[in-house]
Amino acid sequence: MRKALEPYIKLAPFFGIGLAVVAVAIVCILYMQRGAKVELVGSIQKVRTMALDETSAIAILDFRVRNPSDYRFVVSKVEVSMVDPAGKTQEGLVISEVDAKNLFQYYTALGQKFNDSLVLRTKVKPGESIDRMLAVRFEVPEKLIEQRRGLTIRIEEIDSGPSEISEGPKR
Repeated sequence: MRKALEPYIKLAPFFGIGLAVVAVAIVCILYMQRGAKVELVGSIQKVRTMALDETSAIAILDFRVRNPSDYRFVVSKVEVSMVDPAGKTQEGLVISEVDAKNLFQYYTALGQKFNDSLVLRTKVKPGESIDRMLAVRFEVPEKLIEQRRGLTIRIEEIDSGPSEISEGPKR
């Protein structure tokens, strides 16, 4: 029996070396590609709300994003959604930078406008971290926004897929 297995036993070290070379090659490829996925990571820092009428309200989202990739991130689309207390997803209407400035000017109860709005074609350089804000109108009463289960900002890049930034669990 030993005589029949002898050719295979002689090949075992070469087979092991071949497996090690393939494993090293895979690790090297994955290491080199670590920054190739263009995305934003971040968190929602603060949420302020204000009722417009009985059936709609504004939410001001201050957030921070960072581009961990090796490529520039160019914003092509921004959407905001909220999960209400009943678990239903409500889509919000993002307000333009000009209208957001007017909103803060006329409604002083919102407080100070700390950051610029995240607008289309905003460029986030590789490794850069920026603070931005969004003013969003929801067609729900202010009470539902305050009792929400969570908020999600979906930011799409011009050449790749979307990035999502979600609010941490409500206290």
